[in-house]
Amino acid sequence: MNYFPCFINLDNKKVLFVGAGKIAVRKIFFLIKMNAQIIVVSRKISNNLIKLHREKKIDWIDTNFFENQLKKIFLVIVATDNNSLNKYIYEKTKQKKILVNVVDDRSKCTFIFPSIVERFPIIVAVSSGGTAPVLTKMIKEKIESTLPMNLGKSALLAQKWRSHVKLKFKKSIYRRHFWEKIFEGMFVNHVLNGNFKKAIKVLNNEIKRKKVIKGEISLVGAGPGDGGLLTLKGLQVIQKADVVLYDNLVSSEILSLIRKDAKKIYVGKEAKKLCISQEEINLILIKMAKKGKKVVRLKGGDPFIFGRGGEELEVAKKFKINFQVIPGITSAIGVSSYAGIPLTHRNYSSGIIIINGCKKNEIEGKQNWKSISRLKNYTIVIYMPRLQSTYIFDELKANDYPLDMPIALIEQGTTLNQKTVIGIFKNLKSLLFLMKSPTLLILGKVVSLSKNLSWFKSDTNQNSLL
Repeated sequence: MNYFPCFINLDNKKVLFVGAGKIAVRKIFFLIKMNAQIIVVSRKISNNLIKLHREKKIDWIDTNFFENQLKKIFLVIVATDNNSLNKYIYEKTKQKKILVNVVDDRSKCTFIFPSIVERFPIIVAVSSGGTAPVLTKMIKEKIESTLPMNLGKSALLAQKWRSHVKLKFKKSIYRRHFWEKIFEGMFVNHVLNGNFKKAIKVLNNEIKRKKVIKGEISLVGAGPGDGGLLTLKGLQVIQKADVVLYDNLVSSEILSLIRKDAKKIYVGKEAKKLCISQEEINLILIKMAKKGKKVVRLKGGDPFIFGRGGEELEVAKKFKINFQVIPGITSAIGVSSYAGIPLTHRNYSSGIIIINGCKKNEIEGKQNWKSISRLKNYTIVIYMPRLQSTYIFDELKANDYPLDMPIALIEQGTTLNQKTVIGIFKNLKSLLFLMKSPTLLILGKVVSLSKNLSWFKSDTNQNSLL
């Protein structure tokens, strides 16, 4: 990141404009709103600026630029088409450690202007660091369309009540929960409709309400890897969390979406590696929720598909903790789709069997391989098959599963590092040695469709051994 995003208070700060073209005029009008002291150096200025000068809203120096004009200046905006002059001013401001922006020349900027969405006092700034201004403009337009024009009035009204709320709720976490409830409820709707009396009544009622801050646990499925597959509700919940317990399979892309001040606790589980036990995870969930915190248990895929989500909710229920579940896209669905393999197809497969491949002794690992092997018109999806590859192969083979059945092995599915290997069941064990974890195994006639239906072009090419 080349530019650190920050909001600067320009109240009574001197800002020097060298040049007074259309771009400069737009920025001058904006900075006047910030109560900056505007000084314009230019031989000619537009009628708009002459009017501002007469109204004593800006100062105008009718001359060329001289170095002594930089005295006591906080910011400099250069808007001329004279490249040698622009370079000269840039060098002088650098020497004097004054922030400078040379319009349309990023190499001569120590600060840049973002695209701004203003709903006073709310300001949203968007920037690409000068690399893609058209894209920045498009993003700004999308944000503009989602924020009501008078949204800022909610912030102004809330500001008047902050001291009352602070007296009522001593702890910052309780104040944040209070304001989240306010801004998600009828308060904002009343303000947007101009019903300020009703909005104030909502505030009054909530402040007077008996203070009962209850913790809660949310199980959130993060999906199979691609951050874009996180559900909208999942995103909303993790951005409100006070504490997030996350697994090894949750991508860094999704972890970056968690609120910066939220506590993140890694409780990842990796095969054959020392990791925190399920009992310890349960204790942390209950302990944090009892403190009144919003706790998120963030899991790769879906919480109820080999994610032990049911076990964690049983504990929450026992301790009378409120909970909710936000489903995620499980790997069987997400990874197969990115590999171009439809799990069902009326000409190839009439159903799906999902198996946990790394278990052999627990209930979820005790498979009826004889029955499974007979379902040759079903698609079999096996999670984490590497550790038990010999066992899986031997059981299926012993029950006459077709040795020529197409199979797919997909590593790091839905991510840019996705690797897909297509082969036949006969070669399962040797093919698994080519893969790293996490790997998904798909067996069934539908795998043969991957060659034509594969659409996700990652940097790792698909290998076919059919």
